[in-house]
Amino acid sequence: MSRPPAAILLMAYGSPSTLADVAAYYAHIRGGRPPAPEQVEELAARYRAIGGTSPLLAITRAQAGALVARTGLPVYVGMKHWYPFIAETVAGMRADGIARAVAIALAPHYSRMSIGGYMKTVAEAAARAGGPEMAYVESWHLHPRFLTALVAQVDEARRRLRDPQRAPVVFTAHSLPQRILEWGDPYVAQLQETAAAVARAAGIARWSIAFQSASATGEPWLGPDILEVLGDLHAGGAAEVVVCPAGFVADHLEVLYDLDVEAHRHAEALGLRLIRTGSLNAAPAFIETLGEIAFAALGEALSPV
Repeated sequence: MSRPPAAILLMAYGSPSTLADVAAYYAHIRGGRPPAPEQVEELAARYRAIGGTSPLLAITRAQAGALVARTGLPVYVGMKHWYPFIAETVAGMRADGIARAVAIALAPHYSRMSIGGYMKTVAEAAARAGGPEMAYVESWHLHPRFLTALVAQVDEARRRLRDPQRAPVVFTAHSLPQRILEWGDPYVAQLQETAAAVARAAGIARWSIAFQSASATGEPWLGPDILEVLGDLHAGGAAEVVVCPAGFVADHLEVLYDLDVEAHRHAEALGLRLIRTGSLNAAPAFIETLGEIAFAALGEALSPV
C-alpha cells in the first residue's frame, strides 16, 4: 500500500510585520507579559535601523517556494512568535488534507530550549487538529551540503581580506541562558562541531566560536559574546576578522542589526575590519540541504537533480 502524500513545515522565529506590531510581538515572546515602554522602544529602534521591518518572513517564504520546486511536495511556513503562527499553519495543513509531514526549524543546532520548543508547539497543534502525523528534524549541523554551503560563504568572505592567512574567523550563534548546560544540552558542542568542520574544509588555521543577541533577563547567558571576542582579537593584534553567523540561515534582525550594525560599529571603533559572510537564504545549496533532510526524515530519497 502506498503511503499518503507528505508535506514539509518550515519554522522560524518570526518578526513583527510593522513597527506598530513591536509591542504585541515582544509580549508574545514574553509569554503574554507586556514589556516596559522603554523595552519596546529599544526593539523598535533596532528595526528602524534595518529599514523598519525584518525580511525574515519573505525569505522563509522564498525558501519554501524553492523547496516546492525542488521536491514537488507542499511546503508550509509557520512562525513561533508572529503570523503565520505555527499552530495556525498546522491546522491549515490538516484542513488541506495533509496526512503526514516533516517539521524543520530553520536553525541547525539543537537545544531543548530552542528546537525543542518548536517541536513541542507542533506536537500540541497537531494533537488539537487531529493531525497531520509529524516527523521531526532535531538538528542538521553536520549535514554535508550545509557545511559545503557555509564553506563557500566563508571562502567568498576571505577573498575580500587583505591577508586571508592571518585573519581569524569567528563562528556565531544565538546565545541562550547558561542553564541549558546543566541539562547536558548539545547546543554548544554542535556549534563547535560545525565550526571545526567548516574550518577544516576551508583550511582556516585561526578560528573560534562566539555567541550573540543575548537578552537582558537577569540570568547568565552563553558566552563569550561576539563584541567581547572582537575586542580580544584586536588586542591580540588582529587587523581583520571574518564573522560567520553559522547558527542563522537567513537575513533578519540578529544578522542585520546585531552584526551589521552593532558588531560593525564596535569593530570600527576598535580599528578592526569586520567582514560578515553572506546568509544562506534561498541559495540552491541550502535548498538541497533542506530537501535531503526532509526526505530522510520522511523515510524517502530525494530524486537527483
